[in-house]
Amino acid sequence: MFTRTARPVSNFTAVAHRGDPYEQRENTLASIRSALRAGANAVEIDVRVTRDGVPVLLHDASLKRLWGHDRPLADLTAAEAGAITGGGVPTLHAALDEMAGAGRTVRTMIDLPAASAVPATLATVREAGAGGRVYYCGNLGALRAVRRAEPDAEIAFTWTTLAPPSHGLLAELRPRWLNYRFGIVSPTLVERAHADGMLVSAWTADTKRTMRRLIRAGVDGITTNRISTLRALVEQGTSADRR
Repeated sequence: MFTRTARPVSNFTAVAHRGDPYEQRENTLASIRSALRAGANAVEIDVRVTRDGVPVLLHDASLKRLWGHDRPLADLTAAEAGAITGGGVPTLHAALDEMAGAGRTVRTMIDLPAASAVPATLATVREAGAGGRVYYCGNLGALRAVRRAEPDAEIAFTWTTLAPPSHGLLAELRPRWLNYRFGIVSPTLVERAHADGMLVSAWTADTKRTMRRLIRAGVDGITTNRISTLRALVEQGTSADRR
């Protein structure tokens, strides 16, 4: 059986999904700042690479949904993407600097849609001196590329079925986290992952009922679009534990 030693975790990780998108446009510096004000322990961001090889924050392959311009990001330079969006599409470096200036330790969960984005992303993380506060999720090809390039990188392996990942995949990726869609998370699943030395995160939970269920199930982190709501629930639980 694949096992690894889990590092102790003293605090639940409340992860802000694309920043604070109910308050500010997702994957922008304003959204990150709003999440930081709300007390996020980590901020999940989506990273793609422009035509000139610059990692920037954008979930979709084009600017259409978020910015109203039917322009593929891969056809634009970073400067062009910034100009078209009025500076709204930040570079990864700018986002990492924003979180470094939070005045407390805030982690960055980088979601990578493709292996092609990995080299430039890892280079930017190194340039920003952010290696110790970054971890990675994304598709399998991207995570494989991360592991090949960075043996010590922290990986949250996104998994969407009740059947556990194969021992071969786990041995190859060596994830610290199993990152599950919230609907399939149960106490049994969490216990199994913990027994195998991994932490469990769940995405993307936005109702109080779901958040409470996941916390009771023993997850180590939750990714949400409603970071203020999650932080309030976590604080309520902490206060109850102290009584």
